[in-house]
Amino acid sequence: MNQFGGDWTALKIEILVEYAKAYLTIMKKHIYWRTLYFDGFAGTGFIVRGKAENPELTIGAARRIVEIDKPKSFDGYYFVEKDAKNVKELRKNTQEAFPQKTIHIVEDDCNIKLSDMAEHLKKPKDQRNYDKVLSYIDPCGMQLDWDSLKKLEGVGADVWILVPTGMGVNRLLKKDGEISDKWIDKLERFLGLTEQQIKNFFFREKVELTLFGEETRVTKIEKAVQRAAELYQNRLGDVFEFVTEPFELRNEKNSIMYHLIFVSNNSAALKIATDILNKYKHQ
Repeated sequence: MNQFGGDWTALKIEILVEYAKAYLTIMKKHIYWRTLYFDGFAGTGFIVRGKAENPELTIGAARRIVEIDKPKSFDGYYFVEKDAKNVKELRKNTQEAFPQKTIHIVEDDCNIKLSDMAEHLKKPKDQRNYDKVLSYIDPCGMQLDWDSLKKLEGVGADVWILVPTGMGVNRLLKKDGEISDKWIDKLERFLGLTEQQIKNFFFREKVELTLFGEETRVTKIEKAVQRAAELYQNRLGDVFEFVTEPFELRNEKNSIMYHLIFVSNNSAALKIATDILNKYKHQ
């Protein structure tokens, strides 16, 4: 079972499930639209939180979504999980537990399957199995490539993305700007920007006078986590018509771990997602 998280782990799932039910309420009125739920990092279906001697079990997103029967179920479910052990547990917790539902599980990379889904949705209606997709992209780190996400441009997909601003991006941005090639590569693939663009956004140069003459000092911008969320939000706006404000997910120490962002090409979807986020923001 997956082991990580705090209260924000349960919160992101509640937001997703509430949106899914609202989504399915609308889709129930369109009987000719076949709906698919796509989870790019599905895990096992359950999440273990807390210490080993006193663990807390949380039902994961995959299982929660499959459990939905009212107002209707999704017509199909597509779960992607790279870890073989997780796949085995996921099958038990979804396919075997709900044999009456159409559940596909693949042991593969989310980036590959996102591209495949985008191609499928761009086919003529009579050549595809599904018309509308609700996607949930919840990586443990920075495994989501920007090039894969960009392929969803123009398709009938609503997407919830967990952006690792605190857990991922900010940790790779060293205060002095000296970032290893390996980390730069990760940042480039995740943000879809060049090294120079990344450094221009997150760092500032200041010339200081010292005993030995002028020296250029590089420093990271303040509130880099929030600025990373703003950057990603703006990048998403180049791909999707509608993007919510980033929703902060904080740990027990009140540090921002992730930002949850919703994207769609449907204005009604944006309103529903925004209303849900505002509800939880003010609780």
